[in-house]
Amino acid sequence: MIAMTVKDLLEATGGRLLGPFRDQEAVFTGVKTDNRVCEEGDLFIAIVGENNDAHRFIPGALAKGAAGCLISRELETYEEGRFYVLVKDTTLALGDLARYYRGLFRIPVVGVTGSVGKTTTKDMIAAVLSARFRVLKTAGNLNNNFGLPRMLLQLDRDHEIAVIEMGMNHPGEIDYLTRIARPDVAVITNIGDAHIGNLGSKENILKAKAEIFGGLSEKGIAILNGDDPLLRTLEGKIPFPIRFIGQGEDCAYRAVDIDDTLPDRLVLTARTPEGSYPLEVPQPGRHMLYAAMTAAAVGAYFGMTADEIAAGAASYVPTAMRLDITKLEGNIVLYNGAYNANSDSMISALQTMRGARTARKVAVLGDMLEQGAFEEALHRKVGRAAAELPVDTLVTVGKAAGAYLADEAAKAGLGDVRVCRDLEEAKTVLRDLAREDTALLFKASHSMHLEKLYDFCLALGKKAEEEKNS
Repeated sequence: MIAMTVKDLLEATGGRLLGPFRDQEAVFTGVKTDNRVCEEGDLFIAIVGENNDAHRFIPGALAKGAAGCLISRELETYEEGRFYVLVKDTTLALGDLARYYRGLFRIPVVGVTGSVGKTTTKDMIAAVLSARFRVLKTAGNLNNNFGLPRMLLQLDRDHEIAVIEMGMNHPGEIDYLTRIARPDVAVITNIGDAHIGNLGSKENILKAKAEIFGGLSEKGIAILNGDDPLLRTLEGKIPFPIRFIGQGEDCAYRAVDIDDTLPDRLVLTARTPEGSYPLEVPQPGRHMLYAAMTAAAVGAYFGMTADEIAAGAASYVPTAMRLDITKLEGNIVLYNGAYNANSDSMISALQTMRGARTARKVAVLGDMLEQGAFEEALHRKVGRAAAELPVDTLVTVGKAAGAYLADEAAKAGLGDVRVCRDLEEAKTVLRDLAREDTALLFKASHSMHLEKLYDFCLALGKKAEEEKNS
């Protein structure tokens, strides 16, 4: 972050300076919302949430060296030599500050949203752009009204492009985020079932995702999944050029000659307006072609060559728990997709296991949350897919997965289905299943914590390695 003054802060937030400190030219060099990680010269923002009021952490932030605080209520005392700026709502002020700060930089921003694959696509775009540019990209899951502003506040003079992910659960959230980030390129990965319980229909999800165009710069462009029928309906309805990507013949950036049978990568040919060239992505699964072709379209928009795009795609590294793959001795392969799940991402993950060169394939699937009235239908959709794909054993964890997903898989012909109420029961089952020549997939909504089962099987595999080598 570049240094900002108290005057900048007042202008950005419309706040009022309290206490004895009056020097508006005083600077702060970082922004923190967690007092435990405050450093010398930071601005501490006292966020008021449902369960916590961070005003009580102000003394701790100041003790760490914070230069001042952004607050939403007056305090009893004000420490000498520190500034205090009063605003109506510190969360909204965080967004206002990020919007102001983003305006200090004349660099392009790529905004990424969608139902499935936002993080994968963001990581792929950043990997491709990094072959030529210095890139800031969203870290982890900092894609909401708290995280996105904090990411933009990490911009510095070395960055040449930012790739910013935008998440949402309800209408209006993307609109708020896009007006902070003000992207020059708007990417929508697809329109799926994620959060359908909150929004009611895919058509409403489309409307919510399309809010990204509200903050798009006047000369901006949209890069959309051309194989998604709902995204296709945006053609002619938004005042921006659209570049469609996908497998369809009418996609400007089209994947052809696709080989998704390899255990550790996806190989394809990118057919583009700039010419055709090979792309190799170091991650298996046919679904990866959408992230790769989106990144190719973004790279081309910024003038990158085919060689640069290919080199960038080859350097892709997934964010943790986004189906990262671990291979252990004895041909044990673990697919960790425990960060989040919906029906589309579940089925894509199951399809990815087709490339595993193992004798057995085990799918460990947990509840998908926020499905509302669609809960049963979507869990059954995944159950049918599990039966149709090369899964030898299905292990379910949780109430919905056990009641619907497991039941549908068994009805569709999957012979080995094991229903577990919780993680501990699943560990008992997996102790026998995590053995040589086996691929195991872990996928569920994040609050199901299936990463604990991944860690359990990882420990079993490493213990077996040690015993074998001792």
